[in-house]
Amino acid sequence: MADGPAAYFSTLPIKAVVNAMREAGIPASVSQTAGTYVCNHVMYGLLHRLSGQQAVKGGFIHIPYLPEQAAQHPGAPSMAAQTVLFALEMAISIALQVEHDLKVVGGATH
Repeated sequence: MADGPAAYFSTLPIKAVVNAMREAGIPASVSQTAGTYVCNHVMYGLLHRLSGQQAVKGGFIHIPYLPEQAAQHPGAPSMAAQTVLFALEMAISIALQVEHDLKVVGGATH
């Protein structure tokens, strides 16, 4: 977008979401990037659209392959659809409840 900044940062309470998922036994980690292709494009477009709307949070959450998809990608992580659904519902709930993210280190390796 010609009129946008070079980058946007997620306004989701990412570290709180990751912490809650880990406590529930769901593997999760903080990432400092949405990626370099479609994921990044989607996140940038969303956050550009939301810029200036203080009451609306936005970001991007990568999800792993479903087990049947991972079978075609040896070594790729996978997660059952019900677990993904539970994790996303948890993320939405936390985003609605948590105003300020946790002040902990996270995402240095992703």
